[in-house]
Amino acid sequence: MSAFSLVTLVSLVSTVFTKQLDAHPSQQQHRHWAQICSGNPTNQIRGCDRYGCGNFGADRHDGKAKHAGVDVICSDGATVFAPFSGQLSGPIRFFHNGNAIDDGMQLMFPDLTSSPSLPGYCVKLVCIHPIRYHGHIRRGQQLGKMLPMQKVYPGIISHIHVENCDHSDPTHLLTPAVPPSPQRDGRWAAVCAGNPTNEIRGCDKYGCGYYGAPRRDGKGKHSAVDVICADGATVYAPFSGQLSGPVKFFHNGNAIDDGVQIRGSGFCVKLLCIHPIRYNGAISKGQVLGRMLPMQRVFPGITSHIHIENCDHSDPTSNLERGKGQ
Repeated sequence: MSAFSLVTLVSLVSTVFTKQLDAHPSQQQHRHWAQICSGNPTNQIRGCDRYGCGNFGADRHDGKAKHAGVDVICSDGATVFAPFSGQLSGPIRFFHNGNAIDDGMQLMFPDLTSSPSLPGYCVKLVCIHPIRYHGHIRRGQQLGKMLPMQKVYPGIISHIHVENCDHSDPTHLLTPAVPPSPQRDGRWAAVCAGNPTNEIRGCDKYGCGYYGAPRRDGKGKHSAVDVICADGATVYAPFSGQLSGPVKFFHNGNAIDDGVQIRGSGFCVKLLCIHPIRYNGAISKGQVLGRMLPMQRVFPGITSHIHIENCDHSDPTSNLERGKGQ
């Protein structure tokens, strides 16, 4: 074979291989999607505001329906990126009224007829204006820009509505493709949005939030720690592990009688007074776990908080120190 022919063959093989990589990205993308919005590298999900909550399954239409997507926080006008490589189609009109945010598109990967062995995704991204509605796009490539949501819903947490075409929960796919923070020092991630240091509730008219604080007029002791968390705030997993629940603390069905247990490597903890996005399955450290329930409805004037209790009733305080942001 001549040198020219050999070079030509190598070039051809290289081109074909590159096209295959484009069509079949690394398996890593099948576990986690890329960052969707500039300024939100962890694909943080909208918590609760006066218009509702952004987690999958949140109440809609006064409790008569459920949220079939996930709302990824995104500032008006921010750049939007493709969460995975695939084919575009659209436009998608979510509101069907032509308002300022009634635009979006669908992204699908792969062509399942030619690649039946690969995991497939089909997702709708709404409230964005894409740079185009058709053609191929690569993971992480600019997809478009966030539309002016504040014009339509003043005061809402601006966000991209991300909805799987089969209406399944995309939450676990939104976790960034980054290993969980090392747990060598045993410290957990921040548990509540707005409290990066896991600050513990002090004392109010209902009592104190530190471990061992008096309970039942001094006849009992607090076997947990109360981490400050505003009603409706987003709650994160303090460490990686397996979920189980629900966990009912009050056993009376009040507005905050919900929670979940996480069991991980060396840790087992119950997080109460929160509504988790799910009660079973794996979760990664720092991933959205759920939202804080309306504690003020039950205990007006209390310092709203998440009750965090080790399964063996030991003191979790040292693990909570230096949360995310330190």
